[in-house]
Amino acid sequence: MKRKFLILAAALVAALSTGVAQQQVVIADKVVAVVGNSAILYSDVVDYSKQIVAQRQEQGFTSDRDPMSESLEGLLMQKLLYNQALIDSVEINLDGVAAQVDARVDAMISRAGSIGALEAEYHKPVYEIKADMRRLAEEAQYAQAMQGTIMNKVTITPGEVERFYHSLRSDMLPIVPEQYVYAQITRFPSSTTQAKQRTRERLLEMRERIVNGSRFDMLARMYSMDPGSALQGGEMDFATLDTYEKPFGEALGKLQEPGQVSGVVETVYGFHLIQLIEKKGELYKCRHILLRPSFTDFELADDIKFLDSLANEIKEQKITFEEAAKEHSDDKYSKQNGGLVTNHEMLELYGANDTSYSRTSFYKEDLGRDYNFMRGLKPGELSQPFQSQDMRGNTLTKVIKLIEIIPAHTAGLANDYLQIENIALQDKQQREFMKWLNKKIESMYVRIAEDMDTSEFENKAWIK
Repeated sequence: MKRKFLILAAALVAALSTGVAQQQVVIADKVVAVVGNSAILYSDVVDYSKQIVAQRQEQGFTSDRDPMSESLEGLLMQKLLYNQALIDSVEINLDGVAAQVDARVDAMISRAGSIGALEAEYHKPVYEIKADMRRLAEEAQYAQAMQGTIMNKVTITPGEVERFYHSLRSDMLPIVPEQYVYAQITRFPSSTTQAKQRTRERLLEMRERIVNGSRFDMLARMYSMDPGSALQGGEMDFATLDTYEKPFGEALGKLQEPGQVSGVVETVYGFHLIQLIEKKGELYKCRHILLRPSFTDFELADDIKFLDSLANEIKEQKITFEEAAKEHSDDKYSKQNGGLVTNHEMLELYGANDTSYSRTSFYKEDLGRDYNFMRGLKPGELSQPFQSQDMRGNTLTKVIKLIEIIPAHTAGLANDYLQIENIALQDKQQREFMKWLNKKIESMYVRIAEDMDTSEFENKAWIK
């Protein structure tokens, strides 16, 4: 389906801060456009156009559109959104931008062969390269946040979804990939109590090391099992206490001074040490180390043996899968429903309480490693018992029963409403954003140098 022009600011973040440069003739830099209080330099347009060309090559995509024209139009949008974000006092978190830019510049130096070679490519010292990249990355984050603020206000009604669906030609309807419906019986390790105690003891040892002078952030990078914060030394954004799991929030709230470290805190995600970094009113900034209980192969063997025996009883029809799930499964989300797997755990994890988003069918990419044990099964067949993890990363053992394979098909309102609703919402968000954008272009000062080619702009509103 062809869509109207829309360059997401997120794409600009990546493109403008990656910095794939080539040798070029040195020319004097100049201002080629002004949006509000922000100028666009010729060098910015050239650098971004290189990213467009590189991305097209990587994707095997060709376009008749001039990359310089596309680059200039994308930067015009970013500057407008950036200026509006400042006017509206949009708040963003710029923590980590400098570290990301440093990492990207290091990669560029490695590719170029030396700092000198990189400076020759860009015709400027490396500190200026970093400064330019950081400026553009920060502006792009503001632009992305501003765009999200606008689009997230857009909602859609069932009537609009239905009208959108009926407005599409048959060849424009999306194809829904193959889906799987399945049931499961899960078992948490019987040695969980001992494993939890081992985890607590490891964290207490780390806490003692921190009290005696070891750096919390270094231990977080080395040992924390939270992929979202470990690389940042366990550091997390400012948030209110109710943002966190209750035990985590309560422990963080008791910390009085920056640098103070909590005792061991247990949540559904595992066990934590928490260090207060800063407090601003009701907002807390902290870092943490997360460890989850680990188990030996010997400890996990009991559950494999138990589920293997239970599966044989089901195959011999001594007990039904539904009865076995209700009696033996540890999965609170499915055991009362014959083991039928839903997305309720995911909805709970992300705080989505709308039951209209409940579903029992999953795409292959949603199944993770479970798909490896489901692949090749026919409806009604059971998998071998295998080790897996729940959505919070906790170790468990499970056996799967494949219930149904829904073939790939053209989306229909009856069975694929959520997919169609999502497409309809995106379409409406894009249309509403373009209306907002064009009004802002009219009201905001925009000047483009006469020698810049604007003939291939997709949005002619820029050309005043």
